[in-house]
Amino acid sequence: MTKARLVITAVVLEGRTPAEVAKTYGVSRSWVYELARHREEGESALEPRSRRPRTSPRATPAEVVALIVELRARLSQQGLDAGPETIVWHLEHHHDVQVSRATVARILHRQGLVTPEPKKKPKSALHRFEASLPNETWQSDFTHYRLTGGTDVEILTWLDDCTRKAIRVAAHPRVTGLIVVEQFRRAVAEAGIPASTLTDNGMVYTTRFSGGRGGRNGFESGLRRLHVIQKNGRANHPTTQGKVERFQQTLKKWLRAQPVQPVAIADLQRLLDHFVEHYNHHRPHRSLPHRSTPAARYDTLPKALPGTTRDAQTHTRIRHDRIDTSGVVTLRIAGRLHHIGIGRTHARTHVILLVADLQVRIVNATTGELLRELTIDPDYQPQK
Repeated sequence: MTKARLVITAVVLEGRTPAEVAKTYGVSRSWVYELARHREEGESALEPRSRRPRTSPRATPAEVVALIVELRARLSQQGLDAGPETIVWHLEHHHDVQVSRATVARILHRQGLVTPEPKKKPKSALHRFEASLPNETWQSDFTHYRLTGGTDVEILTWLDDCTRKAIRVAAHPRVTGLIVVEQFRRAVAEAGIPASTLTDNGMVYTTRFSGGRGGRNGFESGLRRLHVIQKNGRANHPTTQGKVERFQQTLKKWLRAQPVQPVAIADLQRLLDHFVEHYNHHRPHRSLPHRSTPAARYDTLPKALPGTTRDAQTHTRIRHDRIDTSGVVTLRIAGRLHHIGIGRTHARTHVILLVADLQVRIVNATTGELLRELTIDPDYQPQK
């Protein structure tokens, strides 16, 4: 502040010109012209001023900020995920509001609704493994839950590895080998036979650590009859079954948030059925492309089959893309780029292309709606 006073004194008392003073003391003319402000405001003019603009035309509207805060509170109260990605999904699908994830994160931070964790390991540091098709692998596990009154029960889950769809979730007084076999059969009746299963090494799933006594259990024998590959995680390494473990955490968080806690196992099962319906069909999953729901992705993709291998001569692939503003999506086949017209009404829509040689199905990545099915012409592909 000493130099500022020196400059002002030189102009006011000595009567020197601002240009001369600026040159003498090595400051800019604009700074010297702050003298006018000093004459109007006095000593306070020498204090640093905020550089914040008077107006912010591109700032998020106040009503959108209020809606974001409301969604955060509502989702958290219901025991559901309330992160920026989920809020962005709800804004787009339920309120027709387009806001970026970064904007939502800044608003939540500014409102004091999140606590930054700079030491937390980033997602890029994790090695994620997942099946490429539905029914390629089902994960299973069971967890303990205490009813109101102190009765302990167990919840058994079958989860599709690729889409995170909850195939079957059931509560039992105690999960036994017979119950695992029964619930697996019911899951198969609902969703088909998976190509493989992934579980821990509990005795209800495998007898691999029983010292060879008793041979295969009922679950292992059933998988063998259906030609289903059985995979088991390493001992004391639960992250191998991380998807079903995470599902159980989400489920328990939701159960704790319910205003009426279950008293009997039948009450718990009704809550489980309600949660599975919401989780599969109405809740966007952060790990899925375009934040789609598990059921939409499961219904969209072709299903893997047990004990079968694809024809080595058939080139199959799954491609995620977005329709451009002219209603066209592009696909490269045999080194040539083909432009496939979908329609301007679907512009900017996220889609999944299911390609088997020249056969192409284009479906909405969020809803699973079939937008177009065609056979590619290698020589010339009309857009319409």
